[in-house]
Amino acid sequence: MIYNLAMYILELGVKLAALFSDKPAKMVKGYREVFDLLESKIDRNAQYIWFHAASLGEFEQGRPLIERIRKDYPQYKILQTFFSPSGYEVRKNYDGADIVCYLPIDTRSNAKKFIELVNPAMVFFVKYEFWRNYLTILYNKGIPVYSVSSIFRPGQAFFRWYGNSYRKVLTTFAHLFVQDERSKELLAGIGINNTTVVGDTRFDRVLDICAAAKQLPLVQKFKGDALTFVAGSSWGPDEDIFIKYFNAHPEMKLIIAPHVVNEGHLKEIMSKLQRPCIRYTQATEENVQQADCLIIDCYGLLSSIYRYGEISYVGGGFGVGIHNVLEAAVYDIPVIFGPNNKKFREAQHLLEKKGGFEINSYGDFEQLMDRFLTDEAYLKQAGETAGSYVKDNSGAMKMIMKNVFFK
Repeated sequence: MIYNLAMYILELGVKLAALFSDKPAKMVKGYREVFDLLESKIDRNAQYIWFHAASLGEFEQGRPLIERIRKDYPQYKILQTFFSPSGYEVRKNYDGADIVCYLPIDTRSNAKKFIELVNPAMVFFVKYEFWRNYLTILYNKGIPVYSVSSIFRPGQAFFRWYGNSYRKVLTTFAHLFVQDERSKELLAGIGINNTTVVGDTRFDRVLDICAAAKQLPLVQKFKGDALTFVAGSSWGPDEDIFIKYFNAHPEMKLIIAPHVVNEGHLKEIMSKLQRPCIRYTQATEENVQQADCLIIDCYGLLSSIYRYGEISYVGGGFGVGIHNVLEAAVYDIPVIFGPNNKKFREAQHLLEKKGGFEINSYGDFEQLMDRFLTDEAYLKQAGETAGSYVKDNSGAMKMIMKNVFFK
């Protein structure tokens, strides 16, 4: 009763917010169109596997499974749903799924209509997705639902004195594939034992990306034989630090792939540089070799560009939080990042293993970089440690596939 009331209030709140903000307006439009879209696109002769992710990060955790199922079980079609525009708007044309759409808010009527239209053969909810009405209807219909890459913590409602009704939601899952032993122990403490610790599918994802990384001849021409520092997803405060060091060290080259690629930010970066630079979209085989700094002024290349570096920097640590450190670490290079990294498990693990390095100031950065540039053995060891961390924690996808498909 209380849950359903909360869902109706949420639905109303999103509609009201849509009057004043673009993001909820996109959500409302997507919710309004989803049933017509499904009625027109669903193939009644096909079996669908439904993946749901709240946003882009969760999608990337489910993506290795989607692509393996596509390869090994082509008889199934894939439905991918999102709750947030930040996932849907980026991946609405993802060719690994047959249908990509929003998931309507979890009211009973929405859940009932959605499931009747899709009638999935099985369902994967990624990480923190526990929508009671969807899960209950799927359970009552005998449709297996799997929780993938989920993490549980003691403070969650499932484990509190008032959490009985929340705990019942967990009994609807056919299996929960969790990231760590602590999650498994917490679930066992409330009687949920259909669990397996598999780790995080993102490790499998970055290894796949690494194996399929694009060859970028212009970037290779730029690099030549020089030691190259690659800064990914950088923001202004990050750039203030590493550009200052770069300006004073002609023995190194710099590649910057900023998080925000607009003219204002690009000009801001160029104003800080005191050495020759070139934008990627303006580079040729001739002029790129004359530059010491290459600015990536387009999207979609970062995960391939890290391969050209000996040292990496992942931005965001002086703002709301660091971006994806695994994309860099997979190439056997050390990863440097700012102080806002405490909520990122993989960053914490890299710090413990000495494959990742936190800086709080220019002084920290200068001291670390001076050692990297003068101690080849230290640089090599840090890089190998970072790469080994990724490889050692892969395999979640294979374990999930074996459990679900008995393969």
